[in-house]
Amino acid sequence: MKKSLYKLYYRTYQSILRLGAPLLPWRKPTLVQGPGSLSQLPKIIADLSIKRVLIVTDKGLMQLGMVDPLLEGLQAKGVTYTIYDGTVPNPTIDNIEDALKLYHSGNCEAIVAFGGGSPMDCAKVVGAKVARPNKPIPKMKGLMKVLFKTPTLFAIPTTAGTGSETTVAAVVSDSRTHEKYAINDTALIPSYAVLDPELTVGLPKHVTSVTGIDALTHVVESYIGQSSTKKTREAGLKALSLIHANLYEAYINPTNIEARENMLKASFLAGFAFTRAYLGYVHAIAHTLGGFYGVPHGLANAVVMPYVLEYYGAPAHKKLAELADHIGITGKDDAEKASKFIAYIREFNQKMDIPDKISCIKKSDIPKMVDRALDEGNPFYPVPRIFFREDLEILYNRISG
Repeated sequence: MKKSLYKLYYRTYQSILRLGAPLLPWRKPTLVQGPGSLSQLPKIIADLSIKRVLIVTDKGLMQLGMVDPLLEGLQAKGVTYTIYDGTVPNPTIDNIEDALKLYHSGNCEAIVAFGGGSPMDCAKVVGAKVARPNKPIPKMKGLMKVLFKTPTLFAIPTTAGTGSETTVAAVVSDSRTHEKYAINDTALIPSYAVLDPELTVGLPKHVTSVTGIDALTHVVESYIGQSSTKKTREAGLKALSLIHANLYEAYINPTNIEARENMLKASFLAGFAFTRAYLGYVHAIAHTLGGFYGVPHGLANAVVMPYVLEYYGAPAHKKLAELADHIGITGKDDAEKASKFIAYIREFNQKMDIPDKISCIKKSDIPKMVDRALDEGNPFYPVPRIFFREDLEILYNRISG
């Protein structure tokens, strides 16, 4: 009886969100795309009469010289820049506060996020703090806690997977509590997204694989949830086609610029889909693995996804079967097609050397991770089947082996 009441509350909450979503101030980033498109950004920034920008990136990209063409272009256009390169995987509150100080000391007017999901998350929350200087970052956790206008954000992804260049979400880690949580607000959607495939050519193979499966996770979770719309499903199916045709090619042939470009398009489309249709327990569990053990987000999603999809059971079969149909997976009924689609994900992981377990999980941490996954997932995520404590305990134990 108690679970039935909780389910009723969760579904009512999700229905209200679904009805209210069209009223939110959605923004679609202006796209700058194609090989070499990064070179167009300095002129765009200058034409907006922006004189000083904060660039949020990481030390690895700086050492590789990947940011240098952007810096040279900004100098040529008379745009002054301040660089924050201290972003770490799973960016922390300390990262954000340090970058925020540089934003203010440099009298910056806008923010450029250059990198994977971590620099983009960091940059988004810096913008949120500029807009809401008196609001502590933990108080922004959840839905629509920023609200105020943030500085213009230019997002330049160097991986194809997070979709952060088009989403409402920024994920923050608290290094003191090991909590990892999402801030979701339409104010965080970047104003511009630069999809330059040349920036992804040098990615290590393991980064190409897990970020690509991250995009696939966004497709699947947004598609099978109860808040998907015709537009999000169409975007998800387009992204699925691109991932199916291009991810493994980009993995085995890293210099294939067409495959790289198509994966950036897939990531963007998948990001559009989930930012409007939301996610599910794959992400709720993955965030705890990042918060507790620093497991990279794409890797966590890749490992967790097949377990969660299996555990959903019959409530997920119809939509998983539709995804299977879209890439030519056949079966006698929805249940068989759903099972084959989950097997397809496992095989995809296996041929790209992604493990099927997270070996670092400590049994003693599982109760607290369950609490945090439930706190993220319920009542927010419109999943096919609502999970409770015992369900997540089973899943953590299966994932840990």
